[in-house]
Amino acid sequence: MVSVSGITPSGRLTLGNHLGALRRFGADSAGDDFYFVADLHAMTTKHDPRRLARLTREAATLMLAAGLPPGSVFIQSAVPAHAQLAYLLECTSYVGELSRMIQYKEKGNGRPMTRASLFTYPCLMAADILLYGAEKVPVGGDQDQHVELARDIAIRFNREYGETFVVPQLEKAKQAARVRDLATPTAKMDKSAPDDAIGTIRLLDPPDVIRRQVMRAVTDSGDEVRHDYEQKPGVTNLLEILAACTDGDAVELATAYSSYGQLKTDVAEAVLAVIEPLQKRYADLATDQAELDSILAAGRDRAIEAAQPRLRAALHAMGLNG
Repeated sequence: MVSVSGITPSGRLTLGNHLGALRRFGADSAGDDFYFVADLHAMTTKHDPRRLARLTREAATLMLAAGLPPGSVFIQSAVPAHAQLAYLLECTSYVGELSRMIQYKEKGNGRPMTRASLFTYPCLMAADILLYGAEKVPVGGDQDQHVELARDIAIRFNREYGETFVVPQLEKAKQAARVRDLATPTAKMDKSAPDDAIGTIRLLDPPDVIRRQVMRAVTDSGDEVRHDYEQKPGVTNLLEILAACTDGDAVELATAYSSYGQLKTDVAEAVLAVIEPLQKRYADLATDQAELDSILAAGRDRAIEAAQPRLRAALHAMGLNG
């Protein structure tokens, strides 16, 4: 089964990105999947072009360092079919369904100077998925709505213009789909947070910074260590991070602790055990920029070749000669 997924370079990638996405992609990929840095999606709000270019490169290198096969990783904007198919899907979508998308409702609806791309980018996300005949889409819980829209668009297109697209299935992460912020455990750990945010662990942070972030994590009143989203969100977040890093069970792990301090210490060490090998592989890749360029070019060329037949089929189905 072909799988496709992307990561938007809206900030430096976090522990949550690794546990909820990258590590799973690397473990599950059979070499015929497609994983991309969604740099076009990072342009729906005001951005610094130089920072975007730097973060795009960094994200692509981290994806490879996480074990994604060379040839499966590429930069979205390097494959023109993504933007081309997005417009065709805009011509298949309705204003009403796009206006219900969470990102637009939270960040754009009724606000001055909202970019049109913030409203239409779910069509680009649908194009990302449908171009490659993806049968499954591994995403975190905050993207469920977009995958459902892609399914709706594919079904509608096939009905109105003829069978063209595979209707994809959502594949939810089994664990740590949403690692929460260490300072605000009711919110997810967000790569778009400021670089100096105290509740965020960045994948390229030095070990002493990571350890300090964990030890400063917000816990809860009382001293009982137990898994309880409602009453103990801070402790529960730490337990779930520990479980994800060690392939354990968060509820069972709680029974081994009688203090928050020991839990934090173990979480810090578990996080470092996951991140330090990733950082070493990243450093190895980053030292040879020419080789990295070659790997990304191979991914781009493979994606272009795979995307063209379905793009041509969509153009033909809609009466165009492209």
